[in-house]
Amino acid sequence: MTSSSAGLLALFLGLLLVLSWPLGIWLSRLASGQLPAWMNKVEAPLYKLAGTSADKSMPWGQYALAVLAFNLIGVAAVYALQRLQVALPLNPAGMGTISPDSAFNTAISFVTNTNWQGYGGESSMSYLTQMLGLAVQNFLSAATGIAVVFALFRGFIARSTRVIGNFWVDVTRITAWLLVPLSLVVALLFVGQGVIQNFDAYKDVNTLETTSYQVAKNGPDGQPLKDAKGDAVMEDAKTGTQTLAMGPVASQEAIKLLGTNGGGFFNANSSHPYENPTALSNLLQMLSIFLIPAALCFAFGRVVGDQRQGWAVLAAMTVMFVVAVIAITPAEQAGNPLLPALGVDQTASVMQSGGNMEGKETRFGINGSTLFAVVTTGASCGAVNSMHDSYTPLGGMVPMVMMQLGEVVFGGVGTGLYGMLIFAILAVFIAGLMIGRTPEYLGKKIEAHEMKLTSIAILVTPIVVLAGTAIAVMTGAGKLGVANPGAHGFSEILYAFTSAANNNGSAFAGLSANTPFYNTALGIAMWLGRFGVIVPVLAVAGALARKQRLPVTAGTMPTHGPLFVLLLVGTVLMVGLLNYVPALALGPLVEHLMLWAGK
Repeated sequence: MTSSSAGLLALFLGLLLVLSWPLGIWLSRLASGQLPAWMNKVEAPLYKLAGTSADKSMPWGQYALAVLAFNLIGVAAVYALQRLQVALPLNPAGMGTISPDSAFNTAISFVTNTNWQGYGGESSMSYLTQMLGLAVQNFLSAATGIAVVFALFRGFIARSTRVIGNFWVDVTRITAWLLVPLSLVVALLFVGQGVIQNFDAYKDVNTLETTSYQVAKNGPDGQPLKDAKGDAVMEDAKTGTQTLAMGPVASQEAIKLLGTNGGGFFNANSSHPYENPTALSNLLQMLSIFLIPAALCFAFGRVVGDQRQGWAVLAAMTVMFVVAVIAITPAEQAGNPLLPALGVDQTASVMQSGGNMEGKETRFGINGSTLFAVVTTGASCGAVNSMHDSYTPLGGMVPMVMMQLGEVVFGGVGTGLYGMLIFAILAVFIAGLMIGRTPEYLGKKIEAHEMKLTSIAILVTPIVVLAGTAIAVMTGAGKLGVANPGAHGFSEILYAFTSAANNNGSAFAGLSANTPFYNTALGIAMWLGRFGVIVPVLAVAGALARKQRLPVTAGTMPTHGPLFVLLLVGTVLMVGLLNYVPALALGPLVEHLMLWAGK
């Protein structure tokens, strides 16, 4: 790494610490219900209308059913908006009806906090669909993830009870007192940097240069002409204008990042100058992605009554994050090793271009692009400011591995922390077996029932990823979307299912995934990857809540020091990543070896 890339990383982590610490205090109060009286008065009519109350708690099964029912309604609402948008208002560009398979995929995508986009936002979705469907689910899916981790908090601190909180109360408070205020502040900051926010019709503007291109030539009947081989006859064309999409971008951008959603208003996502115009906005976007996940670690320590526990989890996340940045940045700074063989002086090339600049914006460069890539894939956000498909094989493998770790390196809002706490339960169980002590975490014994649920939560995602990838590479419909045959094409498919099942939403982008096969398969993967983990996590919370909280004794294994941090990191790497090593060997690893061999 260069001094500039190391400096950017240090600046990012320093600002993240300063911002997330006070937010963690507020999150701990939200989780504990310690709100000012005026907030309780504002909430009370909403709960009365919903037939519940702030002091009415649910057992884990009822909490899980509420989560599933709430999100199923969300899927239906977003699907309906897409199918009916041609007849609905706020559609100045006259966007048509979304196809059933694409609408199905997008509805599940935004409800599960994945935000996988097989469509171009500015060329497919009306303003109403973007705002009422996609942006609203950005809030609600993020609130769902945070609500689940709050329920797990209560499982750790409860004493012999069957309840873990009220989902309707949690999701209301998280949305009203956390996500909406933060989004308003961040949206204003983005507008100040040049992110657009309007309801204007799309604008035709004159370009600085005339663009020459070719189009299919039509015959007198209006149908494309074909030559003797059956290929379309092309003719030259020129244009001096370009259509620029407008819309309420800043408001969607803010919650897309704060909620670790990732769904961009534009197809180019955070590389688009209307979404991410400056180096400063790029830094603000990365901070927004990690802000709530980092703050939740501090909230966890406060809720369980030992802030060292939160620091330990945060340290484990940070160690893996820093290692990933150190791995990806030099890979991209080095560029293509075949340049000297092609007669290009590699040193001069690197000096001039900054390394492998293919697929990256010059206003961000290597450092701003690679750091963003690790942040967005570590946090299950999926927003991208560069084309991951254009990275070097090892550079492109890093974002893939970040997702395959289970999205626990900060991870999504709520999902990252409850995923890491599941690994922490597994870590203390393994340590207990090795040293002959009863596995115990935060005063709760970890027994066979908890370990079965933990195993399910950890194994669901890799099973979905590997099974989906296997089906795709064995079927004609799956292979049809691959533009790059061989190892890279396999990497594109593996990345797609890794992204979907881990609810990230980013893509290598070389895969044509807006097809009935991929829209359906990835939609199923997103749903199973989200709720196949949430349900066993809530079951763990319920099981822990029923147990007595044991006092700390001389025989209690400490779970807040450097040794536990290393144990936790090792558990994540050994259990979370080993499932994928054979698949990685078939994709980016063999591609790297082929690159160096000149193939």
